[in-house]
Amino acid sequence: MGLVKCKICSKEFYVKPSHLKLGWGKYCSTFCRSKSQFNGKTVKCFNCGKEIYRSEAKLKRAKSSKYFCSKSCQTVWRNNYFSEERHANWKYGENAYRNILLRSKREIKCESCRIKDIRVLAVHHKDRNRKNNQLNNLIWLCLNCHFLFHNRGKIRKTVTVA
Repeated sequence: MGLVKCKICSKEFYVKPSHLKLGWGKYCSTFCRSKSQFNGKTVKCFNCGKEIYRSEAKLKRAKSSKYFCSKSCQTVWRNNYFSEERHANWKYGENAYRNILLRSKREIKCESCRIKDIRVLAVHHKDRNRKNNQLNNLIWLCLNCHFLFHNRGKIRKTVTVA
């Protein structure tokens, strides 16, 4: 009565009758028990093609159906995929104007309020043509002044005087 077959490897092993009553004794070893808990499947890394195991929960949670073997593999793919025209902020392929202004001898400060914090400075095209990257067409504006410059007329129209 105490001999049963392992559900994973079909090896016969002895189980105490009291353990059988409790529903134990399905696996011959902790290795087979651990193996039974794997209910996911093996998929390929979307970047390098390496075989990786993903649990059923992770397979359901993935919206894009793209799986990666590591965070660095995912980053390599993301940096290659979201470049140039596929990037959300890419417009016309003209993004060198900030570097042009940085390399110039011009002082890095907002032309309007004179703030010098590079983290809040943006490049403004005087003629509003993003493709015209001549140095005399580019100026530094802080984000606040840049917004006000582009929306000055719109703001006046929406504000009503009481």
